[in-house]
Amino acid sequence: MGKTRHTGPVPLPKTPDPNHWISYVPFGIGKVKPRHIRDTMKVIWDNRDNLPYAYRILTRGVCDGCALGVAGLKDQTLTGPHLCTTRLNVLRLNTMPAIQPEILHQDIDELRKLSSEELRGLGRIPYPLLREPGDRKFRRISWDEALDRVAEKMKKLDPRQFAFYLTSRGISNETYYTAAKVARFLGTNHIDNASRICHSPSKTALKRSLGIGASSCNYKDWIGTDVLVFWGSVAANNQPVSTKYMYAAKRKGTKIIVINPYHEPSMDAYWVPSIPDSALFGTRIADDFYQVNIGGDIAFMNGVMKHWFEMEERNPGSAINHSFVQAHTNGYQALKEHIGKTDWEELEHSSGLTRERMREFAELLAGAKSAVFVWSMGLTQHRFGTDNISQVANLALLRGFLGREHCGLMPIRGHSGVQGSGEMGADPFSLPGGGFDEANLQRLEKVWNFEIPRWQGDIVGVTLENALLPDDHEQKIRLYYLSGGNFLETMPDPDFVRRSLTQLDVRVHQDIILNTSTLLDAKEAVIVLPAMTRYEQPGGCTSTSTERMVYFSPEIEGPRIEEARPEWQIYLDLAARIKPGAKECLGLENAQQIREEIAQAAPDYDGIQHLRKQGDVFQWGGAWLCEGGFCPTPDGRGNLIPIELPEHRETEGQFRITTRRGKQFNSMIYSETDPFNNADRYDVLIHEEDAAKLFIEEGDAIVLYNRHGRFHGRARFAPIRAGNLGVHWPEGNILIPKGVYEEHAGIPEYNTTCILEKAETFYGRKDVDYAEKRVADLETEIS
Repeated sequence: MGKTRHTGPVPLPKTPDPNHWISYVPFGIGKVKPRHIRDTMKVIWDNRDNLPYAYRILTRGVCDGCALGVAGLKDQTLTGPHLCTTRLNVLRLNTMPAIQPEILHQDIDELRKLSSEELRGLGRIPYPLLREPGDRKFRRISWDEALDRVAEKMKKLDPRQFAFYLTSRGISNETYYTAAKVARFLGTNHIDNASRICHSPSKTALKRSLGIGASSCNYKDWIGTDVLVFWGSVAANNQPVSTKYMYAAKRKGTKIIVINPYHEPSMDAYWVPSIPDSALFGTRIADDFYQVNIGGDIAFMNGVMKHWFEMEERNPGSAINHSFVQAHTNGYQALKEHIGKTDWEELEHSSGLTRERMREFAELLAGAKSAVFVWSMGLTQHRFGTDNISQVANLALLRGFLGREHCGLMPIRGHSGVQGSGEMGADPFSLPGGGFDEANLQRLEKVWNFEIPRWQGDIVGVTLENALLPDDHEQKIRLYYLSGGNFLETMPDPDFVRRSLTQLDVRVHQDIILNTSTLLDAKEAVIVLPAMTRYEQPGGCTSTSTERMVYFSPEIEGPRIEEARPEWQIYLDLAARIKPGAKECLGLENAQQIREEIAQAAPDYDGIQHLRKQGDVFQWGGAWLCEGGFCPTPDGRGNLIPIELPEHRETEGQFRITTRRGKQFNSMIYSETDPFNNADRYDVLIHEEDAAKLFIEEGDAIVLYNRHGRFHGRARFAPIRAGNLGVHWPEGNILIPKGVYEEHAGIPEYNTTCILEKAETFYGRKDVDYAEKRVADLETEIS
């Protein structure tokens, strides 16, 4: 852990610089771009019934959108106000009134006609609900009846037969911690969270490479670093406030590099609405794009290191920071020998980039004195995601880009709650204060005063699979307790997910709104519990940002959903009904007590107990983890790890395919059209050369298919690496296989291969078995 403390926000330049402008045409008129002013006006209109409360949330609360850590209208990176459309879009979830009874209690089939977006617009869940087999509508029940029903079911089950899941929808550290403790108190380790589905390879890779489980640096380190690399991350779309940091970095002379199969328009050019010259004339963000194949990052990074070692042969010290490597790393020689055996032709084929392009990037980093590597799900959501991240760590270690100003490794988080979820123990592989190892188990048992089960809990994908086990199987999941989340629209293979959720005996949805999964049947009961938002919780709450800043968000006065309760309180009430004496054993009577116990259970969070009022914040671990190059590994050194190329799974006639976001926040879609490229939700991004080979014109109806599913869309020509396709998520999940998990972290695979044909060809002359036969033939060719 570092000793240097974060020094606070820095100002933006006061004078504009036309060298970074996109065009002299004001406000990007005539260009495809977001319309921030229009969108802001729409948000004001949507919240017109509750504007004073909305204003207080924006100016006093900690953002419940992305994890950049904006408190009120300020953050720790730049001075001045910060507000983005993502936060504004989420705002209505906090200000809207309860669903009207006549709508809530209508026939279930009428509700099922609505999309998640339409269900979201109905309003907040007002009170506990129950629906049993044969019921045509939800009926209102009391809190006592709801929790007694859940408790009685849990008492009858083996703890291996029920599970908990928490999404990242504005959920606080206090809730994650309480859920983690209650789950173990009830005897189960089946608890998982949304963060693991996104970033678990980041944690596992950083742990094995550097001994850390979070970003090693700060957003401030972007500003003035020589090179800022975004790897499989579209921060401009998913974390819009970060464009201000990119703007500030450009003004300091930072080169920004994007590595992604698709030349993402939002990372190429952006109109930052809160910076006058950028709002008028735009800002050129990326200096260069390296368009790798989907899954080609390991080959690309091996190529970069191969160039470095060749440069070292010609001119020692020209590429590798030998003093850092010798003082702070293990495995240099083994890595060098491994890279020496790689073949350039194979690296080019796998990466999709030429040897010369790899050399350009290698020389850029070799000539840099500092660099920050930022990544997201473009690297993590692969069956080899942990290896992807360890490769990034290899690059940083070989150059010494670690533990100092303007250097570091940053898995950028999407939701405000995700960094704290695993650190609070709402994770099958983690507990507060560390991993699921015996030393941490024994340490935590002294804090909790009860025995923690030693068996390994399941990840969410396996939990869903276990819901379909035979009735007499001891590991069949019979009750699933869901705090938010919608697996129908986040997990691969939606049909499988639907079967799993409907085969549960009891399904509990603790949430603020309805979604499509809430409306599915269950064998015995679907129970819906109304939760408070983070701004309503008595005693306030905390959340942890990407850069390890722990922020206090106060309770904000305003209208309330009468029967909504704090989520941490619901977990405690449930435990008290299942086990007599739970209240005395668990403690945690209020939010402050929870924070005080977190400080004991998770030593890095010592300081959270002092957060009591608006503006309170601290950063655990200091400004830079691994400060001075010293890693919290057993020997204090980072580990250079040789990484093999992943297996190539596409063959002649197949495309690599990945999913991407449009105008949405996680699975919450706010527009059918992507404001950066005008693509709609069923447009398939395809390279024009690939389309020409298949005699496909732009706008043609096409079919993508594999043995997992079939996707109907339209061709949209785009600057994507040839041989690769992009579809929107979650619509494209129908093509993603279930049950394919990353070896080390258990994250689901969100990339696959498929066959593409014109719809008229697919349907015009084929029997019903055509697609299956062609897929089978290709699989025979592969084997």
